[in-house]
Amino acid sequence: MFDFFAYFGKFYYLCTVKAQIMAIGNVTPDSFYAASRLQSEQALIAWARTAIEQGADILDIGGCSTRPGSTPLDEEVEWARLEPALAALRQELPHAPLSLDTFRPEIARRALEQFGTMIINDISGGCEAMYEVVRRFRVPYIWTLRGNLRLPERHPELADIDLILDPGFGFIGSTEADYVCMREMDSLLTYGRPILVGVSRKSMVWRPLALTPDTCLSATQALHLYALEHGAAILRVHDVAEAKQTISLYERIANCKL
Repeated sequence: MFDFFAYFGKFYYLCTVKAQIMAIGNVTPDSFYAASRLQSEQALIAWARTAIEQGADILDIGGCSTRPGSTPLDEEVEWARLEPALAALRQELPHAPLSLDTFRPEIARRALEQFGTMIINDISGGCEAMYEVVRRFRVPYIWTLRGNLRLPERHPELADIDLILDPGFGFIGSTEADYVCMREMDSLLTYGRPILVGVSRKSMVWRPLALTPDTCLSATQALHLYALEHGAAILRVHDVAEAKQTISLYERIANCKL
């Protein structure tokens, strides 16, 4: 079993010296980007192996689509998708760092009890029940701020949790609001927590350019570069190899010397 306590003991240090890549994998039939849908154990493991080979640092697994306008499925259906997926990953890739994309505290609790430590990636904005779960299991928690970049200072109950701050692109309310948030996201640096940016192939990327989720890879990388320049420590992506290239060139710019 992967020693997450050892890994995340140095996680915050790693995020200060090298941007991390979180690869998106969905065991759902209805995620907005079809290529991320992993509908068999074979497909899941093949995706995970490829993502790691291409440079992914974390594998983010979701069992319930949260695309805008979607209706969340029943909790037991979500767990029925996630349980075999997490079991397969722990069996085949026991050293792979995992993140669980769920907004349900009970799903997070089951996963942590059954499969060990992993990041909890909660797009809901948080609730006391979820805080209790991540505090109990002492796991990193991705807190989605949904555009409210001044929120952390008003939540002392989160002071003892290993927070990763996600501005919440795609959940803010409009494309214009997403871009205002991106322009101001570096204000989160004052909180001293890693910042995660998830814009990969989202409508804020393709809609202004009259593209589609399938045709906006280059535009996604443009926003990834901007995010890195403004404090992103983790990129949550569909396309690991391309994100790795973007990070490599950004680091070359940042570290070059005459």
